[in-house]
Amino acid sequence: MTFEKSQSAGFIVNHLARLFAKGLQDRIAPLGIVIGQFPILLELWEKDGVTQKELLERLDLEQATLANTLTRMERDTLIRRTKNPSDARSQKIWLTERAMAIKEHAYQAAHDQNAFALSGLSSEEQAQFLALSERVIKAMRP
Repeated sequence: MTFEKSQSAGFIVNHLARLFAKGLQDRIAPLGIVIGQFPILLELWEKDGVTQKELLERLDLEQATLANTLTRMERDTLIRRTKNPSDARSQKIWLTERAMAIKEHAYQAAHDQNAFALSGLSSEEQAQFLALSERVIKAMRP
């Protein structure tokens, strides 16, 4: 059996993801955030005050990766944690004023990176690309 990387969905998607991440990192660096923090911020900007378990379910990350990233985000004053009143074993994660202040700029950076990356596709192709990608993601989730 031969392996052709140009015919490998995994290879192509991984390469695409690295290029997207590099472009986005360049755009968000002036905001004082890094690419690993971005998905967490996106989730918290949609719904603040969630538990680490809830974030894990939404982000498909490893527990240790999320825990380490949250610790760095707390150090960098992007989040704060409070005791969960309904479960003493867990904490709620909240955005700080600093994180809220960069929200619109971060959204713009993501919008600009997406527009740049998809600029070679028509509007219809962009919609198809996103729809097919969502279907693949759905199929891969347990």
